[in-house]
Amino acid sequence: MDLLNTLVDKGLRRELPTREEALAVLATSDDDLLDVVAAAGKVRRHWFGRRVKLNYLVNLKSGLCPEDCSYCSQRLGSTAGILKYTWLKPDDASKAAAAGLAGGAKRVCLVASGRGPTDRDVDRVSDTIKAIKDQNEGVEVCACLGLLSDGQAERLRAAGADAYNHNLNTSEETYGDITTTHTYADRVDTVQKAHAAGLSACSGLIAGMGERDEDLIDVVFSLRELDADSVPVNFLIPVEGTPLAKEWNLTPQRCLRILAMVRFVCPDVEVRIAGGREVHLRSMQPLALHLANSIFLGDYLTTEGQAGKADLDMIADAGFEVEGTDQVTLPEHRVTAGGGCGSHEGGGGCGSHEGGGACRSAPAAAPAAAPAGEPRTDLVAVRRRGAGTDLAPNA
Repeated sequence: MDLLNTLVDKGLRRELPTREEALAVLATSDDDLLDVVAAAGKVRRHWFGRRVKLNYLVNLKSGLCPEDCSYCSQRLGSTAGILKYTWLKPDDASKAAAAGLAGGAKRVCLVASGRGPTDRDVDRVSDTIKAIKDQNEGVEVCACLGLLSDGQAERLRAAGADAYNHNLNTSEETYGDITTTHTYADRVDTVQKAHAAGLSACSGLIAGMGERDEDLIDVVFSLRELDADSVPVNFLIPVEGTPLAKEWNLTPQRCLRILAMVRFVCPDVEVRIAGGREVHLRSMQPLALHLANSIFLGDYLTTEGQAGKADLDMIADAGFEVEGTDQVTLPEHRVTAGGGCGSHEGGGGCGSHEGGGACRSAPAAAPAAAPAGEPRTDLVAVRRRGAGTDLAPNA
């Protein structure tokens, strides 16, 4: 296809595709899907080889959020039966992080529900960052605490944070349909504050909320303009008790096309498969590694992911390798351009609207497959292990 050849050439040159070209990727047929994956895979391998960066989420404070984000199980008015707890102590958070690091994670993503941190909250998180870094040499830490006030990003950077995550989630035009308690501009402002403080900016999206193709293009082009070092791509986990619980709009093929489009628009940044990959990509997850160079290991914020051991087996079986702590994630031109902290790009639970921990036991037997096109509600499980519980985390 001439389209794909053009997009590969542009990706290797870091040239922005046109909106029409990006829309055409989303409009390709299932018959052309492997060609799309192969083309985007050339761009991914050019900038990132066959390395896969592992990130691990620690949910520092779960539930009881005053914001009304429709996708989130921690939102105001949510009736989802999720774990609810206040701030983890630094030592407890460090222990939770250690499980993910032992499983091969390179970055720990510290997430807390809420509109944004108070100055006291920043102190708490700073103590947690120091505890994790004191006990784990070479670890990267990303914070995801909501909207930042003036000076807070600088304080997190001084405490040792490498990155800050705050997702745009959807297009500016449709943002008010998803959230009313803050604005799209508020989110952009926080990403810019992180950048200005010398933190590596991580910002991504959630697909599957009923958006149009044009909305996906809008948000990804905005992320390119913001120059985020890392772009987490979440696929909506429709959790019962949230306004979007009935939004089952994604297929594995659709998810792969979205990831390919993101790679073409953001060729040289860390593209991370975040929440929902197990629910929507399912057995097609290995193909997604040809598009994204980063994933979360284990569980998410309030829902469970597949076993950490299964993640590692998948990476190896697909012919990829786990990125080591001695390897720099971003291409050299992004490191030297001052886009954050060099190897410290992107972000975490950060990227996901879910998060957590888990045991190293073998994965449970797979449930019977649902008929094609049926919602896979059987794949959505509320997290009951890891941070905030007495059970071992999934890593």
